[in-house]
Amino acid sequence: MEKKRKNNLQGWVAVAAVALFSVLTAQAQTRSDVPVESGPFQADWESLKAWECPAWFRDAKFGIWAHWGPQCQAESGDWYGRGMYQEGGWQYKYHVEHYGSPADFGMKDLCNAWKAEKWEPEALVKLYKECGAQFFFTLGQHHDNFDLWDSPYQEWNSVRVGPKRDIVSEWAKACKKYKLPLGVSIHGAHAWTWFELAQKFDGNLSKEDGYKPNPDGSEKWWKGLDPQELYAQRHEPSQGWENAGSIHRQWEWKNGASLPSEAYKRKLQNRVLQLINDYDPQMLYFDDTALPFYGCDDQVGKNILTHFYNHSANRHGGKQQVVAMGKILTDEQKQLMLWDVERGVPDRAQPLPWQTCTCIGSWHYDKGIYNRGDYKSAARVVKMLVDVVSKNGCLLLSIPVKGDGSIDEKERAILGDLKAWMDVNGESIFGTRPWTTFGEGPLAENSNPLKDQGFNEGIKYTAQDIRFNAKKNTVYATLMGWPATNTTTIKSFAIGSSVLNGKKVRSVKLLGYGKVSYSLDSSGLHVTLPTARPGGDIAPVLAVVVK
Repeated sequence: MEKKRKNNLQGWVAVAAVALFSVLTAQAQTRSDVPVESGPFQADWESLKAWECPAWFRDAKFGIWAHWGPQCQAESGDWYGRGMYQEGGWQYKYHVEHYGSPADFGMKDLCNAWKAEKWEPEALVKLYKECGAQFFFTLGQHHDNFDLWDSPYQEWNSVRVGPKRDIVSEWAKACKKYKLPLGVSIHGAHAWTWFELAQKFDGNLSKEDGYKPNPDGSEKWWKGLDPQELYAQRHEPSQGWENAGSIHRQWEWKNGASLPSEAYKRKLQNRVLQLINDYDPQMLYFDDTALPFYGCDDQVGKNILTHFYNHSANRHGGKQQVVAMGKILTDEQKQLMLWDVERGVPDRAQPLPWQTCTCIGSWHYDKGIYNRGDYKSAARVVKMLVDVVSKNGCLLLSIPVKGDGSIDEKERAILGDLKAWMDVNGESIFGTRPWTTFGEGPLAENSNPLKDQGFNEGIKYTAQDIRFNAKKNTVYATLMGWPATNTTTIKSFAIGSSVLNGKKVRSVKLLGYGKVSYSLDSSGLHVTLPTARPGGDIAPVLAVVVK
């Protein structure tokens, strides 16, 4: 009898344990919403206009981005997580050849294959700071919907699947050690439409499918995970979504784009708010028109901005010190967040601070670009940086990271050339502000309009193109190349020039060298440069004192 009672007790304990586990699992799946933090900002456009770009960001001018996640595992370029499902495309062909059909090995499996075994975040952040970076960005999640942090609102994350490491946290610790502000980029709002091509393959799998054995009788590695938490494809696809040319409709949720559910939108909001609370980033980048779901639901973006700004203000004596970035902003939106231009530069100076984001290769690592030697050179990067800064902007540069977490030797060589220029000329970039004119020369007088969110880079600068910025009484004049004759004339410094506002040139020196001979007349400032080229062959910088 005693033995029977003991067995019954054990049985009840086991049943209770199972019940408790079920309750905890259900609670995790229905976790309560993260409250929007209260403070000086309210969730409406007018209140959010009280945001001001902090001085530390205006001083920084240059940051480096690790646009790195599970899609880099294939090392086959940007948007691989979508291209692997696009039948007939080169990424689809690559995927079938190397992994098999995406019906059997899809994006969920690529996430698991990504191990980041050579990733050393501290060494990389140290390298980037030595090359002049004043802040650092990590990918938070791409359109692949995979969170790179210990995310309680997304089970498909880097702690649970793949590397089994908290990517954002480890980057954050490295940034703290080297005193670089941390930014996190958020791209996940569009998985709803971005993954629609996966519906023909593994995009409609359910959690229950994970409990079905493989043909050989083994268990699926993803047993217990719900693919719909990653793919979000239990919906009618967008109209005409099979047409590759229609992909850009998703940024404004129009022209037949399938609209996201309330649960999907709420989930992303919770993920971002939890990220802010737990990791305290100083910058957030949104790969959206303005903010997540703008065009179909403005409130989500307002809630996120309100929380972000209040979170900072409540920790800095009521004054926020953070920056949120979005694309294709209206004039009103440029007052409440930072305008980001993708792979492009406005052809005129901007009244408000802004940023361009670009990459030396493909956004996700592409070994084809490496093999062809198609990376941007340090010279292209520097000249773009100088142009951007002259127009009141900041440059965010992505250095592609391989699937294993390392960068290749060609990238390291580019960073070395960048460092050589920065070591000599960095004072002409950091802490500067726009001068009375951004530049002179052929390109300054031409129109080069942006396309959609940017995409007008590839500008061919010459030594006749000169860009200006200033710090107190010093105007930095950067020549976008060394003149063939080692002489140059800068018209903006001519005697009586309107941009001088009655001031006069008092001295001229070449950074990294010292004083140089010059003369002034009504046609300009005439400078003779030395044969030595401090900082390399990229772009000489003249420091001109004007009083």
